[in-house]
Amino acid sequence: MTKKTIEDLRDIAGKRILVRVDFNVPLDEKRNITDDTRIKAALPTIKYLIEAKAKIILVSHLGRPSGVDEKLRMDPIGARLSELLGKKVTKLDDCIGEEVENAISKAKNGDVILLENVRFYAEEEKNDEIFARKLASLADIYVNDAFGTAHRAHASTAGIAEFIPGVAGLLMEKEIKALSKLLENPEKPFLLILGGAKVSDKIGIIRNLLSKVDIVALGGGMAYAFLKAKNWPVGKSLLEEDMVPVAKEIVKKTYELHLYDFHTPLDHIVVTGKISPEAEKQVVERGAVSENMIGVDIGPQAIAEYEDCIHRAKTIFWNGPLGIFEIDQFATGTIAIAKAVAEAQAYTVVGGGDSIAALNKAGVDLNKISHISTGGGASLEFLEGKVLPGIACLQDK
Repeated sequence: MTKKTIEDLRDIAGKRILVRVDFNVPLDEKRNITDDTRIKAALPTIKYLIEAKAKIILVSHLGRPSGVDEKLRMDPIGARLSELLGKKVTKLDDCIGEEVENAISKAKNGDVILLENVRFYAEEEKNDEIFARKLASLADIYVNDAFGTAHRAHASTAGIAEFIPGVAGLLMEKEIKALSKLLENPEKPFLLILGGAKVSDKIGIIRNLLSKVDIVALGGGMAYAFLKAKNWPVGKSLLEEDMVPVAKEIVKKTYELHLYDFHTPLDHIVVTGKISPEAEKQVVERGAVSENMIGVDIGPQAIAEYEDCIHRAKTIFWNGPLGIFEIDQFATGTIAIAKAVAEAQAYTVVGGGDSIAALNKAGVDLNKISHISTGGGASLEFLEGKVLPGIACLQDK
């Protein structure tokens, strides 16, 4: 960990500290929070700053608004945060301007203020310098604790650090350390489990980790590009046709690296016609997928093989479901893998919202996972070896 963190700060009592958090949580139609994982993940940093008697100013985005959107105001988040902290959180109706400045000037040491949705301003995503300067003027120190948005060069994630000193929060530090362990010195064998719909989302991580991993297990829609690359029939399964040549190139690379533990599903759960909870499913071998079949999950042979990979591994990174797990009858493979990863005698990292949802659906004890990353896209880009703007902007130790 080469970046300064809040633990490197000294004498911050009374200092105004603006903390970029990731409170982009799911809401139902009545604006009730359906999953508060991201809010809870930020609590250690907020509590640390409260105990240090700083004045805490929290800023986050919520959803993808185009201008002010009443349904995407931060009020439900402020209310939930108050409950979790056991103290009042002052929610403001803007994130810049005179009213915000006045409220901050009246704040007492240890107070927590939550600003309004920063994406109500188009300048946020444009990383507008004037907007970033206005945010910076609210505080003495900037803390980035929003790993989930660290791959975005926005005003509140990167631009602000041009004007006030920036350090990492405790969650950001935890994420960097956990993911760095996969890149720098993973205990062998190192297993990479990748699923999800698109192979294009995962090509970067496959290329970067291929020489570091010992076992690869693929599932979900992305696996069909690799099956096609190996000349197996895929029927009407989800397929990014333009990614097949890239998949062929990666398969070729595995032979050059002597990476023979590179697995695509041995069998599949398929349906014909429409994908729905009522669709009749059947198990077919890898070479027996006919033209009218759609793959919706990995089959029992694939599950057994992937469970064996998990049992052999000492380090595991998993991102992406292995089937259409939102539909219960197509969730068998993903749930089996979730349970196996939770029981593994290995250092386990799980990234991505769908993978976390799969862990919850499987009913596993999340404490059995070594690290659950709060940032799907950010964790992938970090493991691709990319520079994340929200980390690069922070001060070095």
